[in-house]
Amino acid sequence: MNTLPNIALATPEIFMFSMALVILLVDAFISSQQRIITYFLTQATLVVALIISIKNFSEPAAMVFNDMYIHDTMASILKIAIYVIVFLVFLYSRDYLKSRNMYRGEYFVLGLFGVVGMMIMVSAASMLTIYMGLELMSLSLYAMVAFQRDSSRATEAAMKYFVLGAMASGMLLYGMSMIYGVTASLDIATIRSVIASAGLDNMPLVFGLVFILVGLLFKLGAVPFHMWVPDVYHGAPTSVTMYISSAPKLAAFAIIMRLLVGGLEPLAASWQDMLIIISILSMTVGNVVAIAQTNIKRMLAYSAISHMGFFLLGIISVSANGYSSSMIYVLIYAVMSVGAFGVVLLLSRAGFESEELADFKGLNQRSPWYAFLMLILMFSMAGVPPTVGFYAKLMVIQAVVDADMVWLAIVAVLLAVIGAFYYLRIIKLMYFDDAKEGAAVIETSGDVKVLLSLNALAMLILIPWLGVITEFCRRAIADL
Repeated sequence: MNTLPNIALATPEIFMFSMALVILLVDAFISSQQRIITYFLTQATLVVALIISIKNFSEPAAMVFNDMYIHDTMASILKIAIYVIVFLVFLYSRDYLKSRNMYRGEYFVLGLFGVVGMMIMVSAASMLTIYMGLELMSLSLYAMVAFQRDSSRATEAAMKYFVLGAMASGMLLYGMSMIYGVTASLDIATIRSVIASAGLDNMPLVFGLVFILVGLLFKLGAVPFHMWVPDVYHGAPTSVTMYISSAPKLAAFAIIMRLLVGGLEPLAASWQDMLIIISILSMTVGNVVAIAQTNIKRMLAYSAISHMGFFLLGIISVSANGYSSSMIYVLIYAVMSVGAFGVVLLLSRAGFESEELADFKGLNQRSPWYAFLMLILMFSMAGVPPTVGFYAKLMVIQAVVDADMVWLAIVAVLLAVIGAFYYLRIIKLMYFDDAKEGAAVIETSGDVKVLLSLNALAMLILIPWLGVITEFCRRAIADL
């Protein structure tokens, strides 16, 4: 890996941050009737950043900014996925924001700052850079959750998120300081080489690892650090919930790979046991408690917790195949999540939040196409073949089987069967129950309809390309 003297490889971050500032200034000088300019500038920023990252994709792995920033295949793939996901989030949110007087420049600027934070996390090669990216993303999310200022529920959710997030950040910092105290370095590659060469397995190192895990697992929303997830998903505006549930998961995967695999893999015997317990608890609590929910945002929150448990299975295997399986899983989950919340947004209209499961009753009678799209997304989340969600689950389960943990694979399969109940319940409500009296027919703009359809149909369309995606992910892990 060569160390380059220039910063050309960091062009996507520089461009994204600069454009966020430009959009903030432009928004200050236009009227509320011209807010569409802010929206189009935001989407154009994501498209141009996507083009820059694709152009940089073939560049060899390199480190810049005094080895604090890394460009490699994993970083490029995750950044491209983040741009696409956030583009869809803003597109699906447009009509929802307009009908709730939230169609303001600050929303899009905060969203872009959050993206910059995720990009920094994805390319972090130092614990300092990881923390900078994490805090930039987190502060943006706290503000976005509280964006609906008239809603006491949103304000309460933001306060809970902020207080618990601050605690998790403090624990992550404390863990990093302990690792630094033992290894005398913040550089992830140096930390790995020091631990591997010295065979350090002392108590401060293990304590530091525990605190780092607490901070990382809070961001993932894994049990027992999941308490914020249902409250924040429920309390935040649905457009913000969609943002939180998708792109940040990709960034969380990146820092787990950078820290646990890139830096602390010599301590795998210690963190593997911890993650096994957390994975089982996440799958159990997520799937069982989701059954009791009547609010779809809370149901999808507990679903996210269970999916994070599944995602951790690949990390637990401590193998290149397992890591690439986890990467595929989190990419597919982000696409499924943004699609599911996109349908929830479509059902919402001015003065009405479509948050209850009962709101999906008879959706097939009102809008057969959107009912079909939701059916595909629910099947994929449940892991029903032939959707890509099934293959994602199969890959992480295969990874733990290859690691001689057949018992863990059996537990995961049994919990996935339990979890299928609440996804199939949505399908039952849409196809076998009568629509509520006065329920409106869904109307939306053409671009939203086309992209949401592609989003959901991707759960089937991507199957022939799954081998190509898998190869890209394996290449990314090999580079790491």
